Amino acid sequence: MTAPSDGAELAPDPVNQTLSTRLLTTWLHAEGGLLAVKDATSGRYLHVDAAMARFFGRPAAELIGRLDSELFDAVTATALRAAEQTALAQQAPLWSEHRLEWQGQSRDFAVLRAGAGELLGSLWLDRAQANQREQQLRMALEQLEQQQRANAELRRELADQALRDSASGLYTRTHFEDQLRREADLSTREHREFALVLIELDPATDAVQALGEPARQHVLEALGRLLRGGTRAMDASCRYDDNRFAVLLSGVGLATAHSRMEGLRRRCATQIVLLDGRELGFSVAMGVASYPHTAQTLDELRDACDAALAEARRRGGNHVTLASIPLVRP
Repeated sequence: MTAPSDGAELAPDPVNQTLSTRLLTTWLHAEGGLLAVKDATSGRYLHVDAAMARFFGRPAAELIGRLDSELFDAVTATALRAAEQTALAQQAPLWSEHRLEWQGQSRDFAVLRAGAGELLGSLWLDRAQANQREQQLRMALEQLEQQQRANAELRRELADQALRDSASGLYTRTHFEDQLRREADLSTREHREFALVLIELDPATDAVQALGEPARQHVLEALGRLLRGGTRAMDASCRYDDNRFAVLLSGVGLATAHSRMEGLRRRCATQIVLLDGRELGFSVAMGVASYPHTAQTLDELRDACDAALAEARRRGGNHVTLASIPLVRP
């Protein structure tokens, strides 16, 4: 095949034009497209494709020569004509959105209009499928976000569970010690005190002893609930060892700590725990010390708490004892 000389134009290729037309038609049908050609001046239909004819519910021949005002209500016809005039004035293809009330349903269309001399072509794309896909995508994204939030919450819960004692639901001693060190650093920087409390279950009652380990677990769970409910968010409670618990009271001195722990002691003494129809009563002994008034280091603070707790046990339990404040030389 000889290449054209400079300035010559290639003749249209019928095979390519036919193939392009078929591809365009296939795409239009797949996208729910409707095609129409109008007289640019009068707005009368000169051509409609089969899909447009089906939309109107009439043979294509009956639509030729008609105006939108004969097919739609006055408001819709006016809006369509205004969009056509805008497209013709711009002399460039123009997209516009239209919502039509048609046969008792709302139909959304994106319409591409382009003028060519005395003709105005319009391509109508039904937005129903696109809107459905967009809604499905939004729902999928929302579900994904919900799943991500649920996974993040689950990870936080699992991480938190790893730091908690399974029986009482309180923090483990290792985690508590970290909080205690941070509180001591904060107290030193801001010159404020905090209190440390050691709590020990008094010897088991006859009912607890008779029911054995299940009863002891119920008592531990009850004490854990009381400690969680009786402390603030900035405080911390932990399972210190087998029979002892510890509470960190942030920014609290001895007097306030004693008052709060006395209230907790009374709640423990009156708490009723039921197991197999039997009431399981329990009581606790508590030792309270503060930093830095009763101790200057964390080791001294723990020792002071231990001594105060031993004194509470010596008094028969069910008692709150304050650590002594050492005399300091001037």
